[in-house]
Amino acid sequence: MAAAECGGGSPAAAAAAEFTAAEIEYVSYGGEHHLPLVMSLVDDELSEPYSIFTYRYFVYLWPHLTFLAFHKGKCVGTVVCKMGDHRGTFRGYIAMLVVIKSYRGRGIATELVTRSIRVMMESGCEEVTLEAEVTNKGALALYGRLGFIRAKRLYRYYLNGVDAFRLKLLFPRPDPALLSANKDGRHKQHAENSAESSPIYI
Repeated sequence: MAAAECGGGSPAAAAAAEFTAAEIEYVSYGGEHHLPLVMSLVDDELSEPYSIFTYRYFVYLWPHLTFLAFHKGKCVGTVVCKMGDHRGTFRGYIAMLVVIKSYRGRGIATELVTRSIRVMMESGCEEVTLEAEVTNKGALALYGRLGFIRAKRLYRYYLNGVDAFRLKLLFPRPDPALLSANKDGRHKQHAENSAESSPIYI
């Protein structure tokens, strides 16, 4: 799937919207009333056409992985994701990322992606992947800043004939020894606290 150019944006486009970061409200997908907003943004900004069934597949199964950005009641950005097992790896996937042109270059896309990545990490994902057009410098720069690497080039991936990069973000795997030590330490501390706080019956 695709991500709209969301990292830079031209100065003229950026000047079209006057706002401060504090004025942007971020919300997770809240139900059917949000679906037309997501569809409208994606249809207007992305090169790939999607059916309503594609949108519903994502937002119904993983509503907590879709976020929307609002400015004074107007939806100006969204990210749509999913997660699940893929060849033995529990993986997150960023399917769609859009910020309308007049709001780009102000950190909205970064915040949307960061929120979705945080949920995926907390849910146990080992990595996050996505595809972006090789010509989409804004999206590639954004994901590069967030630590994504270019794992593969997919030739003529999109319907418009443009190649894509498959981008991947790997989460550091915890050291089993550290996990064991932390677990033992928590058990020891819990035992000490219990001994200190438990009433003694004689």
